[in-house]
Amino acid sequence: MGLRRAQGPDGGLTASTYSYLGGFDGSSNVLAGQLRGVPVAGTLAHSFVTSFSGTEVPPDPMLAPAAGEGPQVDLAAHVEAWLERVCAHLGLGVQEPHRGERAAFVAYALAFPRAFQGLLDSYSVRRSGLPNFLAVALALGELGYRAAGVRLDSGDLLQQALEIRGVCRSTAAQFQMPWLASVPIAVSNNIDEEQLARLTQEGSEVDVIGIGTSVVTCPQQPSLGCVYKLVAVGGQPRMKLTEDPEKQTLPGSKAAFRLLGSDGSLLLDLLQLAEEPPPQAGQELRVWPQESQEPCTVSPAHVEPLLRLWLQQGQLCEPLPSLAESRAFARLSLSRLSPAHRRLENPTPYQVALSEKLRALVDSLSAQGPP
Repeated sequence: MGLRRAQGPDGGLTASTYSYLGGFDGSSNVLAGQLRGVPVAGTLAHSFVTSFSGTEVPPDPMLAPAAGEGPQVDLAAHVEAWLERVCAHLGLGVQEPHRGERAAFVAYALAFPRAFQGLLDSYSVRRSGLPNFLAVALALGELGYRAAGVRLDSGDLLQQALEIRGVCRSTAAQFQMPWLASVPIAVSNNIDEEQLARLTQEGSEVDVIGIGTSVVTCPQQPSLGCVYKLVAVGGQPRMKLTEDPEKQTLPGSKAAFRLLGSDGSLLLDLLQLAEEPPPQAGQELRVWPQESQEPCTVSPAHVEPLLRLWLQQGQLCEPLPSLAESRAFARLSLSRLSPAHRRLENPTPYQVALSEKLRALVDSLSAQGPP
């Protein structure tokens, strides 16, 4: 949901595309839907709700039942009748829920009776947004429609979702509309990874999470910390030496392989020189894990090559996968990582190792450099 804050001329399109590839369910960016087939989803905006004062008269307030049979109903008048019953059920006082908000909900419901969603926090969630939503949802329910959900965009989202779920359950029981008890609750409001973990904890009543700024601007990693470096000239390996070990490069043209156990678990990734024969399943290998001064042995049950040639001399070597295929591959790859690798705090680094020949080349070139 971060189109308006995306960076660069096509930042919104690329963010929508790659967030979907990485596991998001959809985007509010309709251009990503048109050009890349990303599922499009969204809700009404605060500007829509606050544009109504309550004095507006719908050009056509009549709505036919969902089944298409039976007389049309004046939805606006129907909502007013339901509002009185809702307020009595909720024990609300003299102050009436905001008329402009209710008029906005009615207008939206008339346009999209099968996709009505209430944005609850334009004024007050408990005193206005929720009772106005319930009045419209119940009026639609009587005609055979089911509201698509509610959205919260401020305050303590987790606590409010718990309270809204409780009200929806009691209202569903009171007016015998059981579907209302499980109406989806969507939340948004500058959600980052820490808030995401909290909103998805056990017992949460949040069903849908809209993320914008934190995914399109990447505040925790504003740039990708890697660059291209020269590794060989005319077949001769080259290595950058520096006092900062993290900036030292690995010399020579290389190949990469993923080594897996018999149960499909990831053992490690292996970097070796391109001229070396690829590792074989069942073969015992002596490798040097990065950041380690000692070698270890590993016997993979399966070996997957990680490098594939897609582009050569400006021409595609094979057709590029579709966005759906890339999304499925990304999901499979992430699912193979252990929970220790995926956890938000202090994740276990994924192990990458060098072949003996590559490690020997690194040591040889390092010895030739300055002390």
